[in-house]
Amino acid sequence: MVAKKEIEFLKERAIKFLENSKYLQKKKVYDLAAFNLEQFCQLYVKYKLFLKIGDYPRTHSLKRLFNELKKVFADKKGWNNFIERHIETISNLENAYLTSRYLPMEFEKIEVEKMLKFSEEFKKFMEKI
Repeated sequence: MVAKKEIEFLKERAIKFLENSKYLQKKKVYDLAAFNLEQFCQLYVKYKLFLKIGDYPRTHSLKRLFNELKKVFADKKGWNNFIERHIETISNLENAYLTSRYLPMEFEKIEVEKMLKFSEEFKKFMEKI
């Protein structure tokens, strides 16, 4: 019962971060919009891992989490290629997590738009698996 609640919490919280990012982008608050997209991806990966294997790594490293997904989904429907094509955006999202908390870094509108496009594509891709 606890696991089911945690799974739903991860999914619901992830979606809220995605929606909040869209709101922040409209307000031109790009650094926090990027942070929210990273949080969406991080929680959504953890959600999918929890669904598939009943656990997830206790890390904030988006690259490590995506690599765990690579292992678990073993190139289903081109998953490895999807990650490789988007590794730069995944790196930018991971940087958004670190910089928004600890460093005064600004993100450009175009960078955040690219992160949003990736995040939505990632969500659709994972819904098929």
